Amino acid sequence: MITILYVEHADSNAVKHVRKGLEKAFPGFSCEISQETLPVPKDAYDPARNQYNSSIILSSILEYPKKHKADRVLGITDLDLYIPHLNFVFGEAQYLGKAAIISLHRVKPEFYGQQPNYRLFCERAVKEAIHEIGHTMGLSHCNNINCVMFFSLHIGMTDRKDPSFCEICHNRLASRS
Repeated sequence: MITILYVEHADSNAVKHVRKGLEKAFPGFSCEISQETLPVPKDAYDPARNQYNSSIILSSILEYPKKHKADRVLGITDLDLYIPHLNFVFGEAQYLGKAAIISLHRVKPEFYGQQPNYRLFCERAVKEAIHEIGHTMGLSHCNNINCVMFFSLHIGMTDRKDPSFCEICHNRLASRS
């Protein structure tokens, strides 16, 4: 089971799209949206950057599967995330682990000065969710620019990739099941 956990707040309709996208990408897993909301640890905020350290939040998310019946937990937030040495991240995951997080902050077209486009916003969120859950299942970054596991340095790279795995990543995922 993949559990989606709100971290502070996130667009609930986008979260529902993410749920559907995860169920399609990982047909062997059911997906539920938790009624709980995870508060953001105070030490995750960096006032100099006006961003939140995703690794600190990820550590808090890791506590959730210990207390609840969940194979994987995906935290979703509207907060702007970073990890040290990178300006921002769309998400972060525990490789071969139980937890991941994505941010909806930089997948919104409005962030880039574009007109709101809810379809594009949800499409981007789904891709990032599949990507991070893929890491929890042992997939690393892929060299295929169309594969959902391709690393996105910027939103254009997210837009270019598909919301699905290339044949190689699909086979790797199937062999791990």
